[in-house]
Amino acid sequence: MKTYSDTGSNTTIRERLGLRPIINVSGTMTTLGASIIVPEAISAMAEIASQWVEMDDLQRAASVISARLTGGEAGFITACCASGITMAIAGAMTGTNLLAIERLPDDTEGLKSEVVIQLGHIVNYGAPIDQSIRVAGAKVIPAGTVSVTQDYHVREAINERTAAGLYVVAHHTVQYGMLSLEEFCEICHARGVPVIVDAASEYDLRSFLARGADIVVYSGHKFLSGPTSGIITGRKDLVRAAYLQNRGVARAMKVGKESIAGTMAALEAWEKRDHAGIRQREEAALNLWKGSLQGIPGIAAHIIPDPTANPLDRLQIFVSPESRFTAAGLASALAAGSPPIIVRNHEVERGHFFLDPCNLHPGEAEIVAERLRAVLTAADRPADAMKQPRKDSSGALRWPD
Repeated sequence: MKTYSDTGSNTTIRERLGLRPIINVSGTMTTLGASIIVPEAISAMAEIASQWVEMDDLQRAASVISARLTGGEAGFITACCASGITMAIAGAMTGTNLLAIERLPDDTEGLKSEVVIQLGHIVNYGAPIDQSIRVAGAKVIPAGTVSVTQDYHVREAINERTAAGLYVVAHHTVQYGMLSLEEFCEICHARGVPVIVDAASEYDLRSFLARGADIVVYSGHKFLSGPTSGIITGRKDLVRAAYLQNRGVARAMKVGKESIAGTMAALEAWEKRDHAGIRQREEAALNLWKGSLQGIPGIAAHIIPDPTANPLDRLQIFVSPESRFTAAGLASALAAGSPPIIVRNHEVERGHFFLDPCNLHPGEAEIVAERLRAVLTAADRPADAMKQPRKDSSGALRWPD
């Protein structure tokens, strides 16, 4: 068995650990390592790794940077967006009452402890989002139905026990029939209820607070290309209350100095990033992939915008039986190839999947184009070419075997 300490001048860390050298056209997925960390963040993490720091002071410095970029009054870095949601909700429950912080999550006597969320926003991002609410000791109050939320659904869900409203911005949510952020904030604020926004995968660092949110939680490791982390920003009193949860339920979610420094560096690099140049390279990859699929029977490809208005397009590939594949079968064949290509496959049961261009190393777009055409035009098909999608958790239950 190879170990981390094994070295070799002509090997990479993936080779030493026996990991597949995948090409990621799925997106900024935690299961694939989140993102390619920018050099500025790597440098900051390496520089601070051997240093002693006073963590509260480091977080004060992080507050200045996050506030500047987001328009918030204050901010801090936490372990990830999921922990940020829990901390923000716990803070809305306890305020700065240190004893109440220590009593969570079991003892909520005397605290507001309900969180209103639209039913169409109760998603799973690798874990159910309602669990992030329950970890704080709060009770989930769903509003509306899976297909529509009316204003009165939220209004009537709010009472004297309501601590916060949670609004989720993600491609996983129901993309129609839900209240807009502005509508949700108006209803909550009329009753004195703060609104927390889960914007884990969002590119825009300023609009959610500007549109009425009190707290916004971002991932530091997705579009920002920092280390795995979360950013909590917004109203200073609520940010302070969330930060104090490090003395309670968030102790198990603590973040290291390396991730704080790396996320700060990623935020500063974001200000200087050539966003237009990145967009141009992504568009070139999409056009290359679309062109490589022209004329292949049973395959249709369309460039479509991101559903939550991030400045990013993806290639949607429709797979019909004339191709001799199903969408699930083609995704599986690409993942099993050399090199393995991991597509965005969360909608394969609808007969399509997506290619996301935002995590490519140089030369990988061309490899993806070649592999797509090679798999689809090969005389022989893999055994599971006509695979039908099904939910199967057996692999997870076998880990680490």
